[in-house]
Amino acid sequence: MEHTHPPKVLAYTSYISIRWGDMDAYRHVNNTLYFRYMEQVRVEYLASIGVTVQPTGSAPVLINAGCTFLVPLTFPGTVEIRMYFGALGRSSVHTSYEIRIQGDETLYATGDAKIVWMDVVTGKSVPIPDDLRARMTDHTGDDNDRKG
Repeated sequence: MEHTHPPKVLAYTSYISIRWGDMDAYRHVNNTLYFRYMEQVRVEYLASIGVTVQPTGSAPVLINAGCTFLVPLTFPGTVEIRMYFGALGRSSVHTSYEIRIQGDETLYATGDAKIVWMDVVTGKSVPIPDDLRARMTDHTGDDNDRKG
């Protein structure tokens, strides 16, 4: 049986300068930074649609994250991180990421993360609020590519 994945839609693009100190003993960007890059584009996107994390109400959290390292990133350079959405679920959205060097279409890494909305008091999942769902839908699609 063939598995099909929902189409992914570009939601946001961010750019981050590689710092000298981001490199490790192998003289390439340490693998932990790739997760920070994906976190940063996710946070910038959520801020762009008005999501703030508060100690009450509901908020987005990650329930899983992964990264496949394809080509090492090295200093100097500016990393371009593209975040894509899959289909919105009741309380979650699957995101995927493409990491490149700005101006170079070579794919350096890919990533995935699932974001779930939760009640911050109970820690249980809750539906994505309708107003937020509408803003997320408004900010997806090739016509609405957001650049940070």
